[in-house]
Amino acid sequence: MPSPTSKTKRSGAAFPTGAIVVAATALTLALTGCTRLETTAPSAVRATDVQARFGPVDCREVKCIALTFDAGPSEHSARLLDILKEEQVPATFFLLGKRHIDTYPELVKRMADEGHEVASHTWTHRRLTELSPDEIREELEHTNAEIERLTGRRPTLMRPPQGRTDDTVHGISRELGLSEVLWSVTAKDYKTTDPDLITRRVLAQSSRDGIILLHDLYDGTVPAVPGIIAELKKRGYVFVTVPQLLAPGVAEPGEVYR
Repeated sequence: MPSPTSKTKRSGAAFPTGAIVVAATALTLALTGCTRLETTAPSAVRATDVQARFGPVDCREVKCIALTFDAGPSEHSARLLDILKEEQVPATFFLLGKRHIDTYPELVKRMADEGHEVASHTWTHRRLTELSPDEIREELEHTNAEIERLTGRRPTLMRPPQGRTDDTVHGISRELGLSEVLWSVTAKDYKTTDPDLITRRVLAQSSRDGIILLHDLYDGTVPAVPGIIAELKKRGYVFVTVPQLLAPGVAEPGEVYR
C-alpha cells in the first residue's frame, strides 16, 4: 500500500473526470486563477491505521465506491431515497440551504435517519473563491446550523460549489471542522436529461475508490440511479459513504479529498 505522504503530480480542471488511485495527488485546478491544490486519495487515509476495522465494510479488502449527490433536497429526492433503501445503498448528500434544506426539511431528516451521510454544499451555491472570509463563513455555518438542527448531527464534510476552492476556503473549513470532498467521476448531469447517457458516463469513469458526483435535482439523474447501482454491483463494487470510504482513517478538517 502506498505511503500516505507519497504524491504524484497531475493536471486537472474544476470538473475532474479521472479516478484517483494514487495515495495522494497534487493537481492544478482552473479556478478563478491558477492554483495548486493538494488532494488526498481515500487509500492514503485508510493507510493511516492498518489494524483497525470500520463497521461491516473494509475498503482495504473490498472494491468500494461512493455515490454522492449535490444540490438537494429536491422534488426528486424522495424517489431517490426509495431507490437507495430498496437497493440497500448508502450515499453522501451535499445539501444546499436556500430553496432546498429550507423547502424540504423532512427529506433532510429522512436522509440522516436512513443512514446516509448528510453534508454541506453551502447555503446559496455562490463560488466560495469569489467571496470574503466572512461571506464564506456564513455560507458554510448557516448550512451547518440548519443540518444540525434537523438531524442532531453537525456536518463534518462539505463540497465547494463547482469544486472551486483555495487556501482561504481551506482555512475557514478547518476553523469550522469541515473537510472538503471533491470527486473523481462526473456525469455532467446538469447538461443532459438523458438517463442512459448519465449511466454510460458514470460507468465509463468508475473505478475502485471512486467518488461519483450526481445531482438529484435534475430530471434525468434519479432515473439513471438504478442502472448505475445494478451495473456497479455486477462489477463487484460495494457502495459506501465518503466516511466509510476513508475508514479506518478519518477526514481532517481543512484537507481536500478526491
